[in-house]
Amino acid sequence: MRVLHVCTEIFPLLKTGGLADVVGALPEAQKRAGCDARVLVPGFPALRSGILDQTLVAELAPAFGVHGIRLYRGVLPASANDVGLVQAGSEYVYVIDAPALYDRPGNPYSDADNHAYPDNYRRFALLGWMAARLAEGLDSTWRPQIVHGHDWHAGLAPAYLRAAEEASGYKLAGSVFTVHNLAYQGNFPQQVFHELGLPAHFYGINGIEFHGQCSFLKSGLFYADKLTTVSPTYAHEIQGSEQGCGFDGLLHSRENDLIGILNGVDAAVWNPVTDKLIPALFDAAAMAGKLTCKTALQNEFGLAVQNDAPLFCIVSRLTEQKGLHLIVAALPEIIQRGGQLIVLGSGDASLEAAFQAAALAHPHAVAVHIGYDEHLSHRIIAASDVIMVPSRFEPCGLTQLYGLAYGTLPLVRQVGGLADTVTDCSLENMADGMATGFVFNSFDTTGICAALRRAFALYKRKSDWKQVQKFGMQQQFSWDAAAMQFTTLYEQITP
Repeated sequence: MRVLHVCTEIFPLLKTGGLADVVGALPEAQKRAGCDARVLVPGFPALRSGILDQTLVAELAPAFGVHGIRLYRGVLPASANDVGLVQAGSEYVYVIDAPALYDRPGNPYSDADNHAYPDNYRRFALLGWMAARLAEGLDSTWRPQIVHGHDWHAGLAPAYLRAAEEASGYKLAGSVFTVHNLAYQGNFPQQVFHELGLPAHFYGINGIEFHGQCSFLKSGLFYADKLTTVSPTYAHEIQGSEQGCGFDGLLHSRENDLIGILNGVDAAVWNPVTDKLIPALFDAAAMAGKLTCKTALQNEFGLAVQNDAPLFCIVSRLTEQKGLHLIVAALPEIIQRGGQLIVLGSGDASLEAAFQAAALAHPHAVAVHIGYDEHLSHRIIAASDVIMVPSRFEPCGLTQLYGLAYGTLPLVRQVGGLADTVTDCSLENMADGMATGFVFNSFDTTGICAALRRAFALYKRKSDWKQVQKFGMQQQFSWDAAAMQFTTLYEQITP
């Protein structure tokens, strides 16, 4: 089966969040399952320069207000760098070379002041349009049977595909649209619709119109043959008003076409047995290396070198969605009990300031690194005892899965993919050998502090702590399992 993934970033070349990890790993797993899976990306500088063996596929006429559009086909590098982040195999990648739209420094979505580029509708309309052109046979050597778009940036791909099918009178390809986060919608003013090149009837309630705007996300939700989210619980939650972000009615009407397929972990990248980015290797049967990692991290960040209380970590975008204000409020509880906290991330200025102030006030207990560093994230997760993900909503979450792989027990709110992947250390779950972390429900300080107290209490019971670590490290969140689920879905809609 020939599958084209349409997205804006891919590990190891460009990563701003978990989407890159997904698209870096899922096509490889699908190849192992027998699919010919390829990826289409915009020509952002990191992607344009990092994809190897590029061959010109086509030169295209001016579109979306720009000239000089070319499509190249290349492969991902076998290795991201010389320090051990290995990309399992090489996969074909199509890259759109349109310098006027994509050749910009910094964040691929916004400028240096974090303002979204005003022409983002053109930049990502071209991405969806190019996917449809490939389905029509733009590359004479390969044509996809499935076009699989990821998040709002690829939301117009199903619409352009549908328009091409209406014009030709036959089915070109099946289409799948995956929602990685429903809160990000790609909504633009109504007046841009005439620049998109879609038939007039595509703008309406039965189309891409959403509260008087053009919604790229709604386009994917409305026109794709099948819809997926990144966890089963999130697929259910977004059909209700609380987490539906205004699309709950549409999603409920399409419940028979909507499925949650849990994200996986790429064991070639996240594995304490082979991870060259951490000071010492370890596994569930021999955990001494984890303490070595902890001591090294404490020394690196000037924290007190201790092991009589847990080291908590945050590896996250610092946003309201992630519930990190709850951790700010709970910091006195952590510090008073002798715990430590290390934070890696960036985002909301008030959250950055709050964590930095805590680090200044408690330099031996709190450390903060503003920004994102892939290598540092490995060292932090390997070294920490608890990884905190107290999200308001969470489509899937990946860091809690990485934590489980490294024996770093997740402390999470019972929502979305967090609810699907972490089992609380209640007495009954401990007795049944099912516990893997600390789960709370109420989105408030009381809820998170109760979970923190359970974490401190369990940490004092070393044999029980090790039992939970071992069970967590034995959990299997395989991309191969996800790949098989997608294959079953694709078979339902392949022309």
